[in-house]
Amino acid sequence: MTAHPTSPGTSQVGGVPQLDTVELAATTADTEQPYAELGLRPEEYQEIREILGRRPTTAELAMYSVMWSEHCSYKSSRVHFRHFADLPASDALLVGIGENAGVVDVGDGYAVTFKVESHNHPSYVEPYQGAATGVGGIVRDILTMGARPVAVMDSLRFGAADAPDTARVLPGIVAGVGGYGNCLGLPNIGGELLFDDCYLGNPLVNALCVGVMRHGDIRLAKAEGLGNKVVLFGARTGGDGIGGVSVLASETFDAEGPAKRPAVQVGDPFTEKLLIEACLEIFAADLVTGIQDLGGAGLSCATSELASAGTGGMHVDLDTVPLRDSTLTAAEILMSESQERMCAIVEPAKVEEFLAVCRKWDVLATVIGEVTDGDRLTIDWHGERIVDVPPRTVAHGGPLYHRPMTRPADLDGLQADAPPSSSADLRADWLAVVSSPDGADKSWVTEQYDRYVRGNTVLAQPEDAGVLRIDEQTHRGIALSLDGNGRFARLDPYTGAQLNLAEAYRNVAVSGARPLAVTNCMNFGSPENPEVMWQFAEAVRGLADGCRALGLPVTGGNVSLYNQTGDTAINPTPVIGVLGVLDDVRRRVPTGWRADGETVLLLGETGAEFGGSAWASVVHRHLGGLPPALDLPAEQALAGLIGTLATDGTLSSAHDLADGGLAQAVTESALRHGTGARLRLTGDLTAALFAESVARAVVTTTRPDAVRAAAAAAGVPVTELGVTGGDALVVEDVLDLPLAELRAAWSATLPALFGSPEAAVGTVPAGTVPTS
Repeated sequence: MTAHPTSPGTSQVGGVPQLDTVELAATTADTEQPYAELGLRPEEYQEIREILGRRPTTAELAMYSVMWSEHCSYKSSRVHFRHFADLPASDALLVGIGENAGVVDVGDGYAVTFKVESHNHPSYVEPYQGAATGVGGIVRDILTMGARPVAVMDSLRFGAADAPDTARVLPGIVAGVGGYGNCLGLPNIGGELLFDDCYLGNPLVNALCVGVMRHGDIRLAKAEGLGNKVVLFGARTGGDGIGGVSVLASETFDAEGPAKRPAVQVGDPFTEKLLIEACLEIFAADLVTGIQDLGGAGLSCATSELASAGTGGMHVDLDTVPLRDSTLTAAEILMSESQERMCAIVEPAKVEEFLAVCRKWDVLATVIGEVTDGDRLTIDWHGERIVDVPPRTVAHGGPLYHRPMTRPADLDGLQADAPPSSSADLRADWLAVVSSPDGADKSWVTEQYDRYVRGNTVLAQPEDAGVLRIDEQTHRGIALSLDGNGRFARLDPYTGAQLNLAEAYRNVAVSGARPLAVTNCMNFGSPENPEVMWQFAEAVRGLADGCRALGLPVTGGNVSLYNQTGDTAINPTPVIGVLGVLDDVRRRVPTGWRADGETVLLLGETGAEFGGSAWASVVHRHLGGLPPALDLPAEQALAGLIGTLATDGTLSSAHDLADGGLAQAVTESALRHGTGARLRLTGDLTAALFAESVARAVVTTTRPDAVRAAAAAAGVPVTELGVTGGDALVVEDVLDLPLAELRAAWSATLPALFGSPEAAVGTVPAGTVPTS
């Protein structure tokens, strides 16, 4: 939405004067308004008129358009959230779905909040700033809960690794994730980097943040207390991001990209760092009764959600909002998604102390309104009333669609098309899988991230899970994993979502942690496609059923729809984050082999399961068949066993088996510290090396009898594979792979595709960081 000023304080937008007051709207019912340009349907626009009893003002129309967007209102997806409503209660869950992020009890009086969100379309349009502001936004969600953000993770997906558009977007996205997180001083402790043709033109950028606090520090987003002040603090409001959630994030790209390209948000991590420290001091001094960040939908979201969750109303004077651009209209101020901004509710007696803390940290803070009685959100501009709405209708009363759903017409044929099940050349296939863009060394990415800043990182990439110490005296810690497999979900979205949950659960478990809670980011195509909606509904149902079986609460999540180019949707991609707790991080279990002479054991059973596997995809360019059979009780048994063995100090290493099967797992374990192994495999060697059966891990130990005894008690099958040592991975009577050859193949792929990180990224263009 672009305004063209005609005189100071006024402009024309769609033929309607920008100084469009409530009084004028009540007497000009027939005035045409550009609701369609703002992403509203005719029936939605009519519903707004019925709510207000008149046409909306230009400012009101702007607020409803962004808050009723797919991105903000979940109007196509939230009907399916009923599956999460009846999950069993969890004693660990302190704050659940509905707040900025969920909060769980991790023991010793500590609480942890974590959440993952998408910034897919902005990152395609402007890779660096799209990814950077995705990190900034999720960090503020964690901050608003009262926690100190302590780490981030990212799940990234791109089109074919050698596609020209991948070369355009990937370096900037990786640099944006790393640049923003590094400037904030937050370690990036894990994530994913995967490639598939279906993501060409629609990369996925999912960012997770985790924060730590004491139980009594929890803050909620609500405006209560008659006469309490509304304080806007952080960066000034500019023109970046206007229409982002209503147009960019809620629209299908055509073959040429987005039809409308509103400004992507521009991030300033240095301002956000100051904002974090100011907020934490404000929380410690108990200076706020409610707080909300300004992300998608900006001030429209913050004011309406705070008022809707409170017990009264709210009044705001828009003239008091600090601006970077004095030509912004009222509607643009309300829609702007300028970053690094927060909105707090402060008692009058505490306002000066609040402002003093902000001055200390060089954070701009302004009183822009107050909590009122009644149930209205009112906003004035230039002395005129331009907004008078029931806040709940804006924030939580958007349309709810029961979209048509149809099982994909090609699914039966796809599931019937099983992949090959026998390798013609085990050695060549092994090298192909581990050197593929998905299986290859990710150091090209992770070396751009600071993984150890703050000094509490215990395990980080390329470990199965990121592990953080949260208490230096007790050594209590947490583990996190973020996983998703679009191939499995394409073959069976219900089972695929559960398999993704199982992998994240297993990754946390093999670190020695006890899985505790789940977050998610559901990335799908257009909800207007009945086949996509069926995939989405099945994935949500599958995730809920999986969490029920594992006894894990879903703390919250994010839905990203319209991820498709033209008529081609991405593979359904539910990305699942699992949080675990370690009573003592000194007992964590790493993935790599360090010493010669240790026994290598396989925990779990292997079947000839290749549907959706990395081997089928890389070697045979094949997607078809059924994904691996799910076995959640076996996952629980494996997790319990490894937890027990970790506590006892019995294991030297543990690595889960997932993408690439045993071949990928032992390659990564051997190359981690340059220690090889001599293995003995029997039976179907293709299955032994490349099948992706679930509930499996490869472990090393100097006490194999203790592992066997504990596994027998837990009901987990054990197979002895061999012994560590030497400078090669040897499968007796089958093949011999020198570690030098493996490392050369594994480590060369991403640099060959994208050059050095410095050459690929270049410099950030001047002017991309705003001033506050």
